[in-house]
Amino acid sequence: MTDMDEAKSRTVKLRRFYAELVTGRAAPEITAAFAAIPREIFAGPGPWSIPCATIVRSPEQRPHYVRTPDADPAFLYQDVLVALDPERGVNIGQPSLHALCLAALGLRPGETVIQVGSGSGYYTALLAHLVGPGGRVHAYEIDPDLAARTAANLAPWPWAQVAARSGVTAGLPPADAIYVNAGTARPARAWLDALRPDGRLLFPLQGPQRRGGLLLVRRTANDAAWPARFVSLATFIALQDADDGDAVRLNAAFAGGGLFAVRSLRFTGARDASCWYDGGDWWLSTLDA
Repeated sequence: MTDMDEAKSRTVKLRRFYAELVTGRAAPEITAAFAAIPREIFAGPGPWSIPCATIVRSPEQRPHYVRTPDADPAFLYQDVLVALDPERGVNIGQPSLHALCLAALGLRPGETVIQVGSGSGYYTALLAHLVGPGGRVHAYEIDPDLAARTAANLAPWPWAQVAARSGVTAGLPPADAIYVNAGTARPARAWLDALRPDGRLLFPLQGPQRRGGLLLVRRTANDAAWPARFVSLATFIALQDADDGDAVRLNAAFAGGGLFAVRSLRFTGARDASCWYDGGDWWLSTLDA
């Protein structure tokens, strides 16, 4: 075995362990996806910068980054974020959190997925792996440099494409699932309109203080209320071009707790005691849809 063969064998072994580590008890297809996609392609040439903490206590506080001593891919195959733009706090997100999200979306081969905020394309590639060549992934990245990186990195998955524009505006294609990778204070109308029947939307609902949670919504035939639940607490970089909504009341709702009691996203009806948060033309209720 040559040195190159040994290096490849080692990386495959690292990736398999990493996949088991970050996906836990997720469905086997989620673990297989993490084991199949080389993270180093999307991190760029090493050494890399790794944030030493994922918790930011205020919008002004930036995470502290630690530089890896060299370009050994072993540093990437851990449950860590990897910097893409440390000055702006833009990273390849935490694998275990995204594994939880992908499991919640329940993607199936042949489905069409929209991703809002592709970064360098790592999780775009995972989406592409899960839906397979019979599916489609439409990624949107407002940063033109990151969009260009995503486009180059996605060459092995031609059924996944990226557009260098906002993923909040109208004109999105119909989709079975929408995966948003930046925080916003309300679900964009464009996302709700793009969902096919039984389509799933997963997005970080959060205010400017970056306190929030990942909200999973499923479209049904009932236009008044759709099933919804929080799958995790989360802190994401803010979504550009998004409506800030009523940030003060949203922050208060998260501070008050009870988010995991939410059961539906509602568009009509009088706000009653089940209302966890009132977004104006939409609200979250603890009652089933």
